[in-house]
Amino acid sequence: MRFAPLAALLPLALFTACKGDLPETERVIAPILTSEQAFDEFTYARPTEARVTHVALDLALDFDSHTVAGTATLDVQAADGVDEVVLDSNGLVISGVTDGAGQALDFTVGESDPEKGEPITVSLPARTGDELQQVVITYASEPGAEALQWLSPEQTAGGEHPFLFSQGQAILNRSWIPTQDSPGIRQTWEARITAPEPLTVVMSGISQGEPEDVGEGRRAFSFAMDNSVPPYLIAMAAGNIEHAELGPRSGVWAEPVTLAAATEELADTEAMIDAAEAIYGPYRWGRYDMIVLPPSFPYGGMENPTLTFLTPTFIAGDRSNTGLVAHELAHSWSGNLVTYASWRDGWLNEGVTSYFESRITEAVFGEKRAEQEYALSYNSLETAVAEAGADNPVTAMRTPEGTSPFDTIGEASYDKGTVFLRTVEHIVGREAFDEFMRSWFDDHAFQPATSEMFLAALREHLVHGDQELEDRLMLDDWVYGTGIPENALAPDPAAFAEVDAAAAAFVDDGTLPLATEWRGWTGAEQQRFLRELPEVMTAPQLTQLNEALGLSGNGNNEVLFLWLHAAMRNQYDPAVPQAAEFLHRVGRNKFVSPLYRAMWETGGWGRPIARRIYATSRPGYHSMTRGSVDAIVGWEEEAPNG
Repeated sequence: MRFAPLAALLPLALFTACKGDLPETERVIAPILTSEQAFDEFTYARPTEARVTHVALDLALDFDSHTVAGTATLDVQAADGVDEVVLDSNGLVISGVTDGAGQALDFTVGESDPEKGEPITVSLPARTGDELQQVVITYASEPGAEALQWLSPEQTAGGEHPFLFSQGQAILNRSWIPTQDSPGIRQTWEARITAPEPLTVVMSGISQGEPEDVGEGRRAFSFAMDNSVPPYLIAMAAGNIEHAELGPRSGVWAEPVTLAAATEELADTEAMIDAAEAIYGPYRWGRYDMIVLPPSFPYGGMENPTLTFLTPTFIAGDRSNTGLVAHELAHSWSGNLVTYASWRDGWLNEGVTSYFESRITEAVFGEKRAEQEYALSYNSLETAVAEAGADNPVTAMRTPEGTSPFDTIGEASYDKGTVFLRTVEHIVGREAFDEFMRSWFDDHAFQPATSEMFLAALREHLVHGDQELEDRLMLDDWVYGTGIPENALAPDPAAFAEVDAAAAAFVDDGTLPLATEWRGWTGAEQQRFLRELPEVMTAPQLTQLNEALGLSGNGNNEVLFLWLHAAMRNQYDPAVPQAAEFLHRVGRNKFVSPLYRAMWETGGWGRPIARRIYATSRPGYHSMTRGSVDAIVGWEEEAPNG
């Protein structure tokens, strides 16, 4: 699919907004990019004709019907002669559309696509000049809205109250918000959400005062986001949660039974914010709060502005997994401040962020830990390229046309992106590269971007027409090519020298590190050791590993997962009960799908086990995780009523 650029952009006028508790302020409407690379094939919107600039939500949460219902008031900016706006929906039940004065507007809901949902086309009210027009949509979500995960009390850590969280990335927010659901169409927003007591609602915006008692055992919570954001970053959670301060501008929300452990694990957050600002400039979002969600959250973290969502699986008791926090914090610059215009440039969010994460880690935890985590990332990239094939288009950083945002391989955006930027930094020098990256964030703040824009900026500010430097950098090979370019900066071989020697000793003669030595290793070192072990191991070898190193009792879920993966792929019966418990407790897809796949690929041994575990665990998984595992075990085909 190709996009023909229009002759002119929409007006980039400033407009004044005074909405709810928002202060009067001037907001710049971020430009809509019209290059071919900026075209988003996963939205129905036509933003160069009419675009949403602000969303105001007034919604009620219904934990009995598993729906949200109310109104969305959209500010729309239309080009001259345009009399309709096209929005994205996925299963929304629309009961009426009016203008800001309450006059009914004509609308149609188009044919539904299994992935994109359906378009809502609304006739715009008459207007004068360049004024914004308001469209008020009264609607409800479906009980199965893909972005919303409704949890019963039994599925939470506390076990007493229900819980709700949203996950909008990549294109799921259209299942609960009728807007133009595309990363290049940045929008400011506000929301008023009512929920039953004693539940607390939090969102990825600044809280506007204390909760309001609205009667019938319900309270209203209000929020505002005055910086324009891609709509997938509008996020919400509601549950029995409490807040703990971590520093003057950071804190954590969690269920009461989880709060103390979360607070201890996140004690370095303020130091991370300071380190990030020292590298790439000021944090521009005010607060940096986090929420530790129930275990069914499908990702490690989600970088929603002012409220990072975190999986509880990062809690290890020794802060060894807080690279996750550094990553989500780094998204406050790469991804949230400057956002890819289309999903095909995912590396501009994730690769840049992974590189920035390593810089924060180095500043706060030291060069050794940063080098070890880089080595793990490089190894993951090598493994992914070897499995896919160096010529496979899925290994390109800019994903092939037509690729679903849910079907990309993470190593091509996260790991290849960070290796690319480490390589550029190595060639041009850290000081010059940091100056460039800081200017990139400053020059494109609160705007969408594309690969071609990033490469053009690199050439303008770093290459300066130097053909020899251009040849050394191999920029186009990195972004558009497959595999790993030959100039890739390899990790320091000394980073894991001791660990790699220990793994080789186990392979050679069964020698294992002492338990005291193992416990003294960092989480990254323990993971490296387990990743370096043979794919095929015998039951006696696995028993020896577990008994000597206490793998089944390891409190680091990253390490525990690697142990269980080794056990399942090698048909190790003693570990099946723990695998079942782990898969019932954890919903993080990074762990869940590989474990089911490991069992499934053994054939007759593992398939009945996988099916049995999944039958009881599936209801607690997020829709994204269910979709992934359904495909592995053929659930829809073989168990349609499951």
